[in-house]
Amino acid sequence: MASAEETAGQSPTEATTDATDLQAFAVQLRRLNSEINRLVHDFAAAQGLHATDVQALAAILDADSPLTPGRLREHLGLTSGAVTACLDRLERAGHIRRSRESTDRRVVHLHYEAGARATARASFRPLADAAASAMDRFSADELAAALRFLAAMNAELGTLRSAAR
Repeated sequence: MASAEETAGQSPTEATTDATDLQAFAVQLRRLNSEINRLVHDFAAAQGLHATDVQALAAILDADSPLTPGRLREHLGLTSGAVTACLDRLERAGHIRRSRESTDRRVVHLHYEAGARATARASFRPLADAAASAMDRFSADELAAALRFLAAMNAELGTLRSAAR
């Protein structure tokens, strides 16, 4: 089994000699997380936002239906006051809008503004390009396995978050 140090400088195909090496997975996941965090922090700084604000934007973007501030609070694990401050910053910066669309006017829905979405797309284009370039190196079956792994990891991490509450 290759150690993390041995796989550190290897290409993706060389680093997969032992696909069950948990340490090798941990190293690569940390590196991926660090690189994505760098992009998130750069975007946040350029937009005058906090990194948590960008996490909120991602949650709003990825939601199957419009989020409410309460659902966003649960997702981010923040206090309601912190979510309100976050949403105020995002709204002032033109990234989101709040609306009361339901029959219950107390319910607020969060929407990602189209112009802000275009700004985010432009900023994160290098990430999309890098993903496309990396994906070109793998077969459809390998990508399907990678996607299943990522979905399973997200599910496992979600149970950890739920258990911590």
